[in-house]
Amino acid sequence: MSTIEHILEEARTRAPGQPYAGAVTPHEAYALLQADPKVKLVDVRTNAERDWVGRPAVPEAQHAAVQWNLYPGGVPNPEFAQQLAQVAGHDDVLLFLCRSGVRSRHAARVATEIGYPNAFDILEGFEGDRDADGHRKTVGGWCKHGLPWIGA
Repeated sequence: MSTIEHILEEARTRAPGQPYAGAVTPHEAYALLQADPKVKLVDVRTNAERDWVGRPAVPEAQHAAVQWNLYPGGVPNPEFAQQLAQVAGHDDVLLFLCRSGVRSRHAARVATEIGYPNAFDILEGFEGDRDADGHRKTVGGWCKHGLPWIGA
Protein backbone atom coordinates (compact mmCIF):
# COMPACT_ATOMS: atom_id res chain seq x y z
CA MET A 1 0.00 0.00 0.00
CA SER A 2 1.38 3.40 -0.97
CA THR A 3 1.78 6.28 1.46
CA ILE A 4 -1.13 8.05 -0.20
CA GLU A 5 -3.41 5.02 0.08
CA HIS A 6 -2.41 4.48 3.70
CA ILE A 7 -3.08 8.10 4.69
CA LEU A 8 -6.43 8.23 2.89
CA GLU A 9 -7.51 4.89 4.39
CA GLU A 10 -6.70 6.18 7.88
CA ALA A 11 -8.42 9.51 7.13
CA ARG A 12 -11.63 7.73 6.16
CA THR A 13 -11.85 6.31 9.71
CA ARG A 14 -11.65 9.75 11.37
CA ALA A 15 -14.99 11.18 10.34
CA PRO A 16 -17.53 8.48 11.17
CA GLY A 17 -21.04 9.57 10.33
CA GLN A 18 -19.87 12.59 8.38
CA PRO A 19 -20.99 12.94 4.77
CA TYR A 20 -17.48 13.72 3.47
CA ALA A 21 -14.60 11.33 2.75
CA GLY A 22 -12.65 11.80 5.99
CA ALA A 23 -10.22 13.94 7.94
CA VAL A 24 -6.44 14.30 7.76
CA THR A 25 -3.99 15.75 10.24
CA PRO A 26 -1.92 18.73 9.12
CA HIS A 27 1.15 16.47 8.74
CA GLU A 28 -0.83 14.00 6.64
CA ALA A 29 -2.16 16.81 4.45
CA TYR A 30 1.37 18.02 3.82
CA ALA A 31 2.58 14.48 3.08
CA LEU A 32 -0.25 14.00 0.57
CA LEU A 33 0.58 17.28 -1.14
CA GLN A 34 4.23 16.28 -1.41
CA ALA A 35 3.45 12.76 -2.64
CA ASP A 36 0.98 13.61 -5.39
CA PRO A 37 0.96 16.84 -7.43
CA LYS A 38 -2.73 16.26 -8.24
CA VAL A 39 -3.79 16.63 -4.58
CA LYS A 40 -5.18 20.11 -3.87
CA LEU A 41 -5.39 22.13 -0.70
CA VAL A 42 -8.56 24.23 -0.82
CA ASP A 43 -8.20 27.14 1.61
CA VAL A 44 -11.72 28.26 2.54
CA ARG A 45 -10.68 31.17 4.76
CA THR A 46 -11.40 34.70 3.62
CA ASN A 47 -9.02 36.54 1.34
CA ALA A 48 -8.33 38.85 4.28
CA GLU A 49 -7.26 35.94 6.48
CA ARG A 50 -4.88 34.65 3.84
CA ASP A 51 -3.48 38.16 3.26
CA TRP A 52 -3.16 39.17 6.93
CA VAL A 53 -2.48 35.86 8.69
CA GLY A 54 -0.70 33.79 6.06
CA ARG A 55 -1.20 30.64 4.06
CA PRO A 56 0.40 27.23 3.65
CA ALA A 57 3.51 27.23 1.50
CA VAL A 58 2.51 24.70 -1.13
CA PRO A 59 2.97 24.87 -4.90
CA GLU A 60 0.56 27.28 -6.58
CA ALA A 61 -0.87 24.47 -8.71
CA GLN A 62 -1.89 22.68 -5.51
CA HIS A 63 -3.29 25.68 -3.64
CA ALA A 64 -6.82 26.88 -4.30
CA ALA A 65 -8.55 29.73 -2.52
CA VAL A 66 -12.35 29.47 -2.35
CA GLN A 67 -13.88 31.53 0.45
CA TRP A 68 -16.56 29.80 2.53
CA ASN A 69 -17.65 33.15 3.99
CA LEU A 70 -17.04 36.59 2.57
CA TYR A 71 -15.18 39.43 4.25
CA PRO A 72 -16.37 41.77 5.60
CA GLY A 73 -19.57 40.57 7.16
CA GLY A 74 -19.02 36.83 7.21
CA VAL A 75 -21.94 36.07 4.92
CA PRO A 76 -21.88 32.71 3.11
CA ASN A 77 -20.20 32.79 -0.28
CA PRO A 78 -23.04 32.28 -2.79
CA GLU A 79 -20.49 31.38 -5.49
CA PHE A 80 -18.75 28.64 -3.48
CA ALA A 81 -19.79 25.75 -5.77
CA GLN A 82 -19.00 27.65 -8.98
CA GLN A 83 -15.63 28.82 -7.68
CA LEU A 84 -14.73 25.30 -6.52
CA ALA A 85 -15.58 23.96 -9.98
CA GLN A 86 -13.10 26.44 -11.48
CA VAL A 87 -10.18 25.10 -9.42
CA ALA A 88 -10.94 21.41 -8.86
CA GLY A 89 -11.98 18.36 -10.78
CA HIS A 90 -14.58 15.96 -9.42
CA ASP A 91 -12.00 13.16 -9.14
CA ASP A 92 -9.35 15.27 -7.37
CA VAL A 93 -8.37 14.62 -3.77
CA LEU A 94 -9.36 17.88 -2.07
CA LEU A 95 -8.04 18.88 1.36
CA PHE A 96 -10.15 21.67 2.88
CA LEU A 97 -8.45 24.09 5.28
CA CYS A 98 -9.79 26.94 7.43
CA ARG A 99 -8.56 28.68 10.59
CA SER A 100 -9.47 26.00 13.15
CA GLY A 101 -11.33 23.21 11.37
CA VAL A 102 -14.97 24.33 11.46
CA ARG A 103 -15.54 25.94 8.06
CA SER A 104 -13.43 23.27 6.39
CA ARG A 105 -15.80 20.54 7.65
CA HIS A 106 -18.76 22.43 6.20
CA ALA A 107 -16.92 22.96 2.91
CA ALA A 108 -16.00 19.26 2.68
CA ARG A 109 -19.63 18.33 3.32
CA VAL A 110 -20.96 20.67 0.64
CA ALA A 111 -18.26 19.62 -1.82
CA THR A 112 -19.29 16.00 -1.32
CA GLU A 113 -22.95 16.90 -1.80
CA ILE A 114 -22.19 18.58 -5.13
CA GLY A 115 -20.17 15.69 -6.52
CA TYR A 116 -16.63 15.71 -5.11
CA PRO A 117 -16.30 12.28 -3.45
CA ASN A 118 -12.70 12.80 -2.29
CA ALA A 119 -13.30 15.82 -0.05
CA PHE A 120 -11.31 15.71 3.21
CA ASP A 121 -11.22 18.05 6.19
CA ILE A 122 -7.81 19.14 7.53
CA LEU A 123 -8.10 18.77 11.28
CA GLU A 124 -7.06 21.71 13.50
CA GLY A 125 -6.97 24.17 10.58
CA PHE A 126 -4.24 26.67 9.82
CA GLU A 127 -4.04 28.40 13.21
CA GLY A 128 -5.70 25.89 15.54
CA ASP A 129 -7.85 26.61 18.56
CA ARG A 130 -7.22 29.42 21.04
CA ASP A 131 -4.99 28.79 24.02
CA ALA A 132 -5.82 29.87 27.58
CA ASP A 133 -4.70 33.42 26.72
CA GLY A 134 -6.86 33.60 23.58
CA HIS A 135 -3.96 33.25 21.15
CA ARG A 136 -3.84 30.94 18.16
CA LYS A 137 -0.92 29.03 16.57
CA THR A 138 0.03 27.56 19.97
CA VAL A 139 -2.43 24.68 20.50
CA GLY A 140 -2.76 23.02 17.10
CA GLY A 141 -2.96 23.64 13.40
CA TRP A 142 -0.69 23.83 10.38
CA CYS A 143 1.50 26.57 11.88
CA LYS A 144 1.89 24.97 15.33
CA HIS A 145 3.04 21.74 13.70
CA GLY A 146 5.89 23.59 12.00
CA LEU A 147 4.67 23.03 8.46
CA PRO A 148 5.80 25.61 5.89
CA TRP A 149 3.74 28.73 5.54
CA ILE A 150 4.01 32.21 4.10
CA GLY A 151 2.83 35.48 5.57
CA ALA A 152 2.38 37.45 8.75
